[in-house]
Amino acid sequence: MKTIRVRITAEELEAKRIAEILERAFEEDGNPVTIYEASSDGKTWSAEILLFDVEPQDAAAMVRDRVGADAFAAPLEAEELPDINWVEKSLEGLAPVRAGRFMVHGGHDRDEVPGGAIGLEIEAALAFGTGHHGTTAGCLEEIDRLLSMRDYDSILDLGTGTGVLAIAAARLARQPVLATDIDPIATKTAVENARLNGAGHLVKTFTANGMKDHRFKYCGPFDLVIANILARPLMQMAKSIAAQMTDKATLVLSGLRVEDGPRILFAYRTQGFHLDRRGEKDGWLTLTLVRGRKTA
Repeated sequence: MKTIRVRITAEELEAKRIAEILERAFEEDGNPVTIYEASSDGKTWSAEILLFDVEPQDAAAMVRDRVGADAFAAPLEAEELPDINWVEKSLEGLAPVRAGRFMVHGGHDRDEVPGGAIGLEIEAALAFGTGHHGTTAGCLEEIDRLLSMRDYDSILDLGTGTGVLAIAAARLARQPVLATDIDPIATKTAVENARLNGAGHLVKTFTANGMKDHRFKYCGPFDLVIANILARPLMQMAKSIAAQMTDKATLVLSGLRVEDGPRILFAYRTQGFHLDRRGEKDGWLTLTLVRGRKTA
């Protein structure tokens, strides 16, 4: 697969603003966006996006078309990258992440998990979810909190990615958890990670586009759903998600920018949910909603 990196260079605030615009512009395509300090004096930053199976000039044109005048006169360059697993490469050397009682780590940090913590070993893979992103960490903290308060009969991790959230819920609840994703690579990765973490017998997976797959009716209804996706698909799926949940269910939503909160809450209020808890981490929002009761 041909991988093209498009880089836009600017001062810090401008580069961060451009990175946010890129994330929104390519939200439905799922292209990875990164932002980092590009000079030792901190004056220059780079916002980058990876595009696949296009020529460099076409990738540059696509970014210019979608970002438009919002990038102003910031320099833009596009280049083809060597055939390397860039997801794995970008995750090399990342430190373990603590979220509630969970510690997410790679195999090289297996011995760094302290006593009392629940270690989740997640290696770099072509799927989202290593605990280093604010949305994943926020969901892990909510899983820890919720499962410390009560038991749930049927749990779903929608858009599972690496499977880290499903594995965390299964390990803590000691019960089966369903994990689904639109991407077959993600569901395969989730299966492998579940086995690696001793939860292969608890995490059940299948590949599905949203919540309309007929197999959901054999697994639900669910009284706890965790969906760490993106704002737009979460809004589009509000009705179908709600239809697969019990009358007294808990719903954890993430993959949201802080400014997405009002429209997400409106979409799910129409389905009988109300806000129980709101958490922010690194500019990302995690919402816990409940249905038919005052607290989760």
